[in-house]
Amino acid sequence: MKAILYESFQSLPVITQVPDPSPSKSGVVIEVIATGLCRSDWHGWMGHDADIQLPHVPGHEFAGIIQAVGSEVKNWKVGDRVTVPFVSGCGKCPECASGNHQVCDDQFQPGFTNWGSFAEYVAIDRADINLVTLPESMNFQTAASLGCRFATSFRAVVDQGKVTGGQWVAIHGCGGVGLSAIMIANALGAQVIAIDIDEKKLELAKQIGAVATINAKKTDVIEAIMAISNGGVHVSVDALGSPATLFNSVSCLRKRGKHIQVGLLLGDQKNSSVPMDLVLSKELQIYGSHGMQAWRYPEMIQMITSGKMDPELLIGRTISLEVAAKALTEMDEFRDAGVTIIDRF
Repeated sequence: MKAILYESFQSLPVITQVPDPSPSKSGVVIEVIATGLCRSDWHGWMGHDADIQLPHVPGHEFAGIIQAVGSEVKNWKVGDRVTVPFVSGCGKCPECASGNHQVCDDQFQPGFTNWGSFAEYVAIDRADINLVTLPESMNFQTAASLGCRFATSFRAVVDQGKVTGGQWVAIHGCGGVGLSAIMIANALGAQVIAIDIDEKKLELAKQIGAVATINAKKTDVIEAIMAISNGGVHVSVDALGSPATLFNSVSCLRKRGKHIQVGLLLGDQKNSSVPMDLVLSKELQIYGSHGMQAWRYPEMIQMITSGKMDPELLIGRTISLEVAAKALTEMDEFRDAGVTIIDRF
């Protein structure tokens, strides 16, 4: 099959032929119809993820059609339209037993622990507990955009943040994660403040529901949020992952507010500063958000199919696998507004 492969970190990936995958006894092989290009893939290519073993095929948010099924699989058949969370659980550990497959002790991550979806086919283990059925009304490009950024944002806003109507919510960073979080919080009735340094992205944030925007290059972010929200937001999400956005996100909360960390802080940034004086004096709550369980997808999909959310609006461009090889290396330049989807192989 055709795939994007890199043999060393930070070297230009190549398009090449690699062996077709076969399903494990508990797994399936999926024909990839569409897959997202995500900054997490860039982090992996940079060498920030210790799970990646070289040579490697990246790609972790995708949708497609099952082409082969393992002998122990009970719930799926060839021809089923599916997607999968980028963190897949084992179904046996204490975390999975409590329903928290997203922090499974023996988790499987296509594109990180195993070869991923920047290829014509991808193998997924433990299919019965990790695959998600796609409704016929949802196209594969939209479904692919859910697998990492949208689903992670859904868990961050709905499950971790417990956002409700009328609350003030700040979203720091208007890439794919941030725009997803804005759309979801708006669908729940929150008043959303979007923060970025790109006016084009801030304009898109307004179009999908932000009631106010802040350009961090031009304005003191914390002062502006405090003024707009009359004393601080109830929930703040760092959707980018940088020392500045982390600090600002915690600092702009009102008393007993919640900070949700979604954006990755890796390499030299992993021990970034947090204003612990505010955490203590305001009794702030700090949460991480790492993917979303397959069993939580139906609620998210129902909100989409009912028209409360339209993630298709967040797709910025679609590209070919050939173009994606170079585009992967440029993810840190933040050129594109919205989500980039690979749908031509």
